[in-house]
Amino acid sequence: MTGSSNLSYIDRGEGKDTLLFIHGFCGSHEYWQKLIPNLQKKYRVIAVDLRGHGASESNVTSFSIEDMAEDIALFLEDQDIEQVYLFGHSLGGYITLAFAEKFPEKLNGFSLIHSTAFPDDEGGKEGRMKAVEKIEADGMPPFIDGLIPKLFADSNDPQIEQVKRIGYQTRETAAIGSLHAMRNRKDKNYVLQDTKLPVLLVAGEKDKVIAPEKTFSIKGKNIKEVVLEGCGHMGMLEDPERLASEFEHFIEEVK
Repeated sequence: MTGSSNLSYIDRGEGKDTLLFIHGFCGSHEYWQKLIPNLQKKYRVIAVDLRGHGASESNVTSFSIEDMAEDIALFLEDQDIEQVYLFGHSLGGYITLAFAEKFPEKLNGFSLIHSTAFPDDEGGKEGRMKAVEKIEADGMPPFIDGLIPKLFADSNDPQIEQVKRIGYQTRETAAIGSLHAMRNRKDKNYVLQDTKLPVLLVAGEKDKVIAPEKTFSIKGKNIKEVVLEGCGHMGMLEDPERLASEFEHFIEEVK
């Protein structure tokens, strides 16, 4: 494996089922802080910080989405956890798909939240490179200040400053490495098409980053679709009660 298991994390609650949450680009486990209290009474809930994000250190500047999926596999191995329900937000969703492809035996089910199985189109790839250039020229704070408001349906959402603070913790090398990894990722729709695992796809009605039709790319009896009305790209903060309820329904329906 080319991954690293040295990920910072929080571990809450207890129960037969373990839920593992993976945050998005320039996020941390704090993205799930409003949602976890609704779930930890019934499940064991773990939220990691990806390499170079939050409290996780990383000096690696070149890596792939598959490497980040191996980070999760090594983390589970170190924690002696055999199977989880995996929930990935945005970049975390790309990692979840890569994990589901390589380690399906470790999953009871998985969910993409404000994410997509499609690769970047040419415009998206160009945007990634502009983001790299912005970070290299100006550093993280100006980049984060420009990025975060676009993630919310309401650009005046009072949570924006808190999410900026989370973003400022991201190591510059990790942000640039993640941008290249996202730019280079392949189409993973075949993973959704071929998996026999239960899948939950969650989209925000007002998501300006990934439109619902990009999330709902594959239909299937094992695939459930949920639209969060009034939400942008940050449903776990914009409507945590609804999202936690959808997660619980998903788990209980497939058990």
